[in-house]
Amino acid sequence: MNLHKISFIVIYFLLLSFIPACSIKEAEESNIITIAIESNPTNLDPRFSMDAVSSKVTRLLFNGLVKRDENMRLIPDLAEKWEMTDDVTYLFHLKKGIKFHNGIELTSKDVQYTYEFILDPATKSPKRGGYDRIKEIKTPDDYSVIFILKEPFAPFLDNMTLGIVPEHSAKEKGTDFGSHPIGSGPFIFKEWMQDERVILSANNSYFEGRPNINGVIYKIIPDETIRVLELEKGDIDLLMNPITPDILPRFEKNPELKIIKNTGTNYSYIGFNLNDPILKNLKVRQAIAHAIDRDGICKYILKGLAKKSDGILTAYNWAFEPDLKNYDYNPELSKKLLDEAGYPVSKETGIRFKLTFKTSQNELRKRIAEVFQEQLRKAGIEMEIRTYEWGTFFSDIKSGNFQVFSLTWVGISDPDIFHYMFHSSSFPPDGANRVRYSNHEIDSLLEVGRKTLQQEKRKEIYSKIQKTISDELPYINLWHSVNVAVMKKNIEGFILYPDEDMISLKDINIKPQ
Repeated sequence: MNLHKISFIVIYFLLLSFIPACSIKEAEESNIITIAIESNPTNLDPRFSMDAVSSKVTRLLFNGLVKRDENMRLIPDLAEKWEMTDDVTYLFHLKKGIKFHNGIELTSKDVQYTYEFILDPATKSPKRGGYDRIKEIKTPDDYSVIFILKEPFAPFLDNMTLGIVPEHSAKEKGTDFGSHPIGSGPFIFKEWMQDERVILSANNSYFEGRPNINGVIYKIIPDETIRVLELEKGDIDLLMNPITPDILPRFEKNPELKIIKNTGTNYSYIGFNLNDPILKNLKVRQAIAHAIDRDGICKYILKGLAKKSDGILTAYNWAFEPDLKNYDYNPELSKKLLDEAGYPVSKETGIRFKLTFKTSQNELRKRIAEVFQEQLRKAGIEMEIRTYEWGTFFSDIKSGNFQVFSLTWVGISDPDIFHYMFHSSSFPPDGANRVRYSNHEIDSLLEVGRKTLQQEKRKEIYSKIQKTISDELPYINLWHSVNVAVMKKNIEGFILYPDEDMISLKDINIKPQ
């Protein structure tokens, strides 16, 4: 930590000490929870939002036809029930009397509008690829929605968690809707000040009952040290992923705080730009994989809050394939592969080649990047680390402006996620194939996997897909994370979902201290 940063933190902490104690008491009496997040949301329109921070906020503002419970099972949300009338037709029956935050009733027309907007190529929604099997949407009455598919599509229900927007307001606000959203969720959007905060208030007319608290304030604090100080001071009520593992013992000793943990679906990986002249060489990618000590990072950096993974799916996923290629830490094999790839160590520079690694300004991510940097240096690869605020970083990744990066997928459930990640039709903005991976055999298998309704047959298909992806290595599999939340002891009822959904905020209670 440099002198400038230390001085800033000391001054900040001194300023905090002059905040009247009554400000904390007033916050508690207002029955509003304040949560620290590391970066701005990028877009609060569920038709466009893709990043984890935006998803945490939009889930409180919007409802989908279905939702996931704390065990990742699909249950009704806006839909009271649903049924398949044949292999390609789904009929949803909406609950009656649900109103948007502007007081207008939510009907089947809003559902139809939301999905047809995403399907329109002119809107450039990044979620379009997940719904392109929809052939037609019918609304026989205000409370019935019929989706007719082009062909059988096994993961269809899995995608019906998308937040529904009000047709009239979305049309009226246009591109401004993402910064002034109107939904039907348990909380109502009030304010978004870039780099400062997002404020939500309780929806008194929420169809499942008014939240127990009066509102939520998301404070945007990029620096983790400041987030920790504010939590300890009492000006923050809750912190959730990411939390540097080294800080947890400090929280555990604090009698005013409590910690909850739960195994999650978060999958971290290193992505390669497969159009890059160096990285399109498979032996180079294999060499980088063998140069990274994942076990060491999980043990010494992540302190056991992550489990090394050789694949994208967790072991409890029905499509999990255990027999994947293992890229264990092997520095000598890494050097051998680089030699075979035609990249010997230069006598002049002492290195083989240079790479640029992009990441966010998150402290833990920067620390892990520095470990990658040192481990690759030992293999003869010079890696420059470039850190950016989240919006800029994510924009670069989507546009292909990178060589190497690291990100985390959150909330993986159905294996159809592979289509979104790796199908050649899923290059941004139509999907999240950010590494530009293209394999015609994988494309075909992914398409068959979507049409096959029998789970056992799907499992065979996705087994082949996982093995091929493991061999061709567009990603380096790193680990699956353990979700962590730290909060004041007087907060009761918060549930840590595997996909980091914060919907349980509507049911929490803040007890007086």
